[in-house]
Amino acid sequence: MEGLPQGIHVGMRVFDNHHRHIGVVDDFKYSDEDPSRPGPETAGINPGDMKGRDSIINNLAEAFHPNELPEEIRERLLNEGYVRLDADGLFAADRYILPEQIASVGDDEITLTVDSKDELIKRV
Repeated sequence: MEGLPQGIHVGMRVFDNHHRHIGVVDDFKYSDEDPSRPGPETAGINPGDMKGRDSIINNLAEAFHPNELPEEIRERLLNEGYVRLDADGLFAADRYILPEQIASVGDDEITLTVDSKDELIKRV
C-alpha cells in the first residue's frame, strides 16, 4: 500500500498533470501505520484538525451537511490516507485525492497524475 508523501500541509496549491491550478489542500490524513490494527493511528492525525472541533457551529454544520461517501470509500480513505482538496470555483465541490493520484510534492505545491479535478472523488 502506497501512502501519502511527506511534506504535505494545509494551504498547499494543487495542480493537475497539465499544471492547471485546481485548488488548495484543505485537510489531509496519513495512512494507518499498522494495517493489522484497524483504525486511525495517532501519528496520522493532523493537530490542526482538532481545533474548534466541539464548537456549536461545527456540530450544526456536520449535522446539516453530512459527508455521504459510501462506506467502502470512507474506509479506503482512512486506511490509505487522503488529501482533501478545496476546489477552485464558486460552486465547486471539494474532492479527495488518493495517494496514487499524487505525482509529486514540493515547492509548496502538489502535482497530480489526473487530467482534471473531475477524476477525483467528489465530496458530497
